[in-house]
Amino acid sequence: QVQLVESGGGSVQAGGSLRLSCIASRFTFSNVRMYWVRHFPEKEREGVACIGTDGSTNYADSVKGRFTISRDNTKNILYLEMNNLLPEDTAMYYCATDLWGGACSINRAARADYWGQGTQVTVSS
Repeated sequence: QVQLVESGGGSVQAGGSLRLSCIASRFTFSNVRMYWVRHFPEKEREGVACIGTDGSTNYADSVKGRFTISRDNTKNILYLEMNNLLPEDTAMYYCATDLWGGACSINRAARADYWGQGTQVTVSS
């Protein structure tokens, strides 16, 4: 059973930074592509960033230049570094995977098969 546990969310002011972490277990982390997805209240989920098994990354246009996704395959941890946060970044953030290897597509993120419980990010103006 795939297990994904996010942490690092919180409340910050606009312009601030947060780093989200996702500890992965019960599957071979280094072999699969990973996603960060956010869910706005009463809206569809939005893919934020993804990282392939080759280390390639893709980002939503709304976060390019502000967010950085990375992975530590020795610790089975996925990260999302978020800088210059905006009030419109307020959402529940999830890490996810579809257990497939190779490069990733941000368009695939919202349809990933396995999800963590999420961590809330709130940005005030």
